[in-house]
Amino acid sequence: MNIQFLEITMAQVAELLMAPVIVAICVLVVYAIFALGRFLSQWLIRRQHLLTYTRQISDSQTPAKTVAGYPVHNYFIVNPEASDDELEVVALKELETLRIVTRVAPMLGLIATMIPMGPALQALADGNIQGISENLIIAFAAVIWGLVISTLTFWPASVKKRWCADELINIRKVKEK
Repeated sequence: MNIQFLEITMAQVAELLMAPVIVAICVLVVYAIFALGRFLSQWLIRRQHLLTYTRQISDSQTPAKTVAGYPVHNYFIVNPEASDDELEVVALKELETLRIVTRVAPMLGLIATMIPMGPALQALADGNIQGISENLIIAFAAVIWGLVISTLTFWPASVKKRWCADELINIRKVKEK
């Protein structure tokens, strides 16, 4: 098999990936903004219901009810026989999409950075300054947006991870009583 044919085919396929990667980055920007708003909303709800939640976990006489903003706790209230492993899976599900987006967005940004580098280098070899700048603008914008997405989702993912861990600890304490 001719190696040059393989190289050209790989380059052409890579260029075909550019449009789906850019679309994915745009979708993830929208998701990151939505997730940030949802996180802030959950934070406000948790603050409003903190006293109710604290009473439920500290006082075994208080009847257990679901509390808005506390998903792992609510799952436990609905499923009191749930094992610790099952509760941990619920917590992981709560975090899964945010964690995936936080990790995938920079990868997509890097892919979208590398794809136009080939044409930019070809434009450099041809002495086409405009071709270089057009491709580099796309390349750098894509990586910046990938990092912005990751930044917007990393903080909520980290805080929600702590929230879920706190809820799991409190559920274990309630189970021991």
